[in-house]
Amino acid sequence: MVLLRPGSESDGIWGDFMARPRSATRDATSAKTRRSGAGRARDRAADAAEHAAVPLEDFLSSAGSLTLAQRMLLVDQAIMLFEENYVHLPQKVAMYVINPAQLLRGLRARLRRQTNETMAAEWIFHREMSSIFHSVRDLATCYLLPSPFAGQFAFLPFVIEAGIDEIGIERYLVTHVTPGYEAPHFGAGAEVTYWNGTPIARAAALNGATFVGSSSAANLARGLDSLTLRPLVVQPPPDEGWVTVTYIGLDGSTYELREQWKVARNLPPVTDLNAISEATTSMGIDLDSDERSRAKQLLYFREVVEVTGGQTSTQLSSAVAVGPADVPTTMPGALRARVIVTSSGTFGHLRILTFGVLDPVAFRDEFIRLAAALPQNGLIVDVRNNGGGHILAAELILQTMTPRAITPEPAQFISTPINLSICSRHRDNPLGVDLYPWFGSLQLATDSGATYSAAKPITPQDAANEIGQTYYGPVVLIVDGRSYSATDIFAAGFADHGIGPILGVDPGTGAGGSNAWTHGLLTALLNEPSPPDRTSPYVALPNGANMQVAVRRTLRVHDLAGTPLEDLGVTPIELHWLTPVDLLNHNADLLNKAGALLAAMPSGQLEVETSSVGTTLTVVLDGQGVDRVDLYLDGRPISSEDIDDGPLSVDILDVPPGALLRADAYSTGTLVASHRRRI
Repeated sequence: MVLLRPGSESDGIWGDFMARPRSATRDATSAKTRRSGAGRARDRAADAAEHAAVPLEDFLSSAGSLTLAQRMLLVDQAIMLFEENYVHLPQKVAMYVINPAQLLRGLRARLRRQTNETMAAEWIFHREMSSIFHSVRDLATCYLLPSPFAGQFAFLPFVIEAGIDEIGIERYLVTHVTPGYEAPHFGAGAEVTYWNGTPIARAAALNGATFVGSSSAANLARGLDSLTLRPLVVQPPPDEGWVTVTYIGLDGSTYELREQWKVARNLPPVTDLNAISEATTSMGIDLDSDERSRAKQLLYFREVVEVTGGQTSTQLSSAVAVGPADVPTTMPGALRARVIVTSSGTFGHLRILTFGVLDPVAFRDEFIRLAAALPQNGLIVDVRNNGGGHILAAELILQTMTPRAITPEPAQFISTPINLSICSRHRDNPLGVDLYPWFGSLQLATDSGATYSAAKPITPQDAANEIGQTYYGPVVLIVDGRSYSATDIFAAGFADHGIGPILGVDPGTGAGGSNAWTHGLLTALLNEPSPPDRTSPYVALPNGANMQVAVRRTLRVHDLAGTPLEDLGVTPIELHWLTPVDLLNHNADLLNKAGALLAAMPSGQLEVETSSVGTTLTVVLDGQGVDRVDLYLDGRPISSEDIDDGPLSVDILDVPPGALLRADAYSTGTLVASHRRRI
């Protein structure tokens, strides 16, 4: 079993309800439970949020002010993005026999037959636009709804997750409810069986078919998530004003619950994705997952919101522990670390909630600090439900877990005149965005007809190897179908460099490896620095509408070099279907599985001690599970030593101050550890 220090991972906010057993109608009233300390603070925040939430029907009654001309403009700009910037278009046309630009032309033809008086309701237009963007099965490419939808989310006051029991039956269990919400025998552990009269598994699958991703795992995960939570900037609002849920209560009886959709304002994003910066041009993010993650923190993890002031990806000036089992961290919205006891031993568990940070170096350093505070005999890195973020943040931490040099995943633009103009304008890095590596090949593509630019890394090679290995125990990575975009890139790098086994709770990751830019960012890249490009095809969008498309696709390295990550993703070598025990008891079965993998892995340990007398450096080496150590000074080979029992001392002459010592340890010819030390 898995033991954790006491502390719940699930707390939330509010809800109205109507519930009745099938045999009789039953009224129930919501009641706030009495809590102390942090619990009262959460409830105060919940009360404020409850008054801010409005029923979906009331919200929609005031939504919609786009004119017919503005709708036409949105369609035309979307066509241009797909044909000039969307890097995956040839692959999507080939794989799915779908052409979004042609679908948009069909929509434009229908709009031309309408007038401002006869045009359909605005929500219908948004639904059709979203459907066309979703048709490419790329969660990083999306139509972003304008005001008043942007920044809002629709929700029901509970979360449903799926697990497979001991006899192989899939169960859909309630895992979180907002605090103060009550219904007859309803709470964590209640089993949902029907959704609006449809079997719950079918309802989730049908919902997933609407919000398709690059893999079946991503589809099903998105379908289940969207049953109870929908970020309205990415997903059109629900068709129904309320849902009827049939469930088996905690007392074993069957009940029906009628719950109204509500709408509330979300927490702010990590940055303005329309502004030019290294962060915005290096983002690989599923905006739906990012919005959903912030909404869940607002609804169910108020402690994070309290300590970060609502800026959930911010770095705090001092470390805090969100839960009593956590190692204190300065990035509680992005990282959570704790010691776990599994059936195979005691290990570290480091959850990466998001790569959506502004400072990837600070993120790397905090990851290193947390890993060092955990047991050094084995580390579980968990990126489930991580929709991505800053690609550099994802790739900079790979080096810390392996002795091997990191080759960042290279990226390509599609060869178009507009992409050439953007790279030409920023080839000299005038605003901190260096596009020079892609400029030459895009220029040559004008003559050669090449489909893509040269493949160049977004993360600089030197930065990817600046620190080197800092954690020397075995490492296991846990992924799921919601591991997407920059997280897909991280998982691919983890696999390509053989850092450790990958354990999946789904058959694959989300399969979406790309760098995505918004229409607003593309517009800015041709407008800044002054003077703006007068030939720019980008036109300001009405009412705060926006669009995001994948502009650079990433490719695998080493054994799978040149293979696109999009649509293929990363396949785990071990699969564990989540169980009801996982859903209700801190992932106990999953972490036991990960612990068993760690316990079975070999571990090469090397201790390095140094001392200096004048310019003579004495290096003392002591290894376990290693038979050879190679020493380098400032990258030049100095000595290769066989290690037997006990410490080995090596003297190096004429060592200048500030030299970099590297000790690479091998076991039967395989590199297993690498230490670096500045003298």
